[in-house]
Formats: sequence, structure tokens, C-alpha cells
Amino acid sequence: MKFYKNLYIGDTVKKPQKAIKKLKRHKKQPWLYVIAYDGETRRLAVYHSLMLLQWYYKENPPGCIVGLANGREEAFDVIEQIAKESLAATGQAQLVTYLSGVDPENFQKGESATADV
Repeated sequence: MKFYKNLYIGDTVKKPQKAIKKLKRHKKQPWLYVIAYDGETRRLAVYHSLMLLQWYYKENPPGCIVGLANGREEAFDVIEQIAKESLAATGQAQLVTYLSGVDPENFQKGESATADV
């Protein structure tokens, strides 16, 4: 499981390092939502952390986890924060392009990152 180097953390997430450690060990965290880059669709996706415990995601983890949030609403707030940063930095709301420019080694090489949320 890969994590974005400047991981976005929701305001109510306490002890994010502990949450990351539990994600890597596939431990239950029913309150946690994960914002991840999906390499197949080349978009950001919001996953409930319990979904990542399924065998499919253990074998095929998301491309890169870019954010953590307590609850779905906070996950969308984190995506909104990423969009604002992207707009301020590049003048466009192309989130994947913005994120891959900041941390290119965690996004799959050879793919054009033109799709967005």
C-alpha cells in the first residue's frame, strides 16, 4: 500500500500515524475513509476503510492513498481542499495532474494523468 508523501488528513482524524499503521496491517477502522488514486480509472476515489479489508483490495490495493478522513462528509471536504490547492497552484481543478506533479513516484508511470474527480 503506497501513501502520498504529503498525505491529506481530515480535521477530526486523531493519531494519523496509528491509522496508517492499521491500514497497512489490514486492521478494522470503521470510522475511517480513504481517498485514493485509482490507477484503472485515473481518478480519485473515496473508499470506506472496511472495504479495503476485502480479499480483492488486499491483492490489488489502490494506486496511492492521498488522504484520510473520519466520515464520508469529511472525505469530500478533503477533496475540496485538494481542489482549492490545485486551482491556486495551476489555475485548473485537475486533481490527479496536480497530485502527480507533487509526488510523481507514487503515481503509476507511463499513464497520462488527465482525468479528474
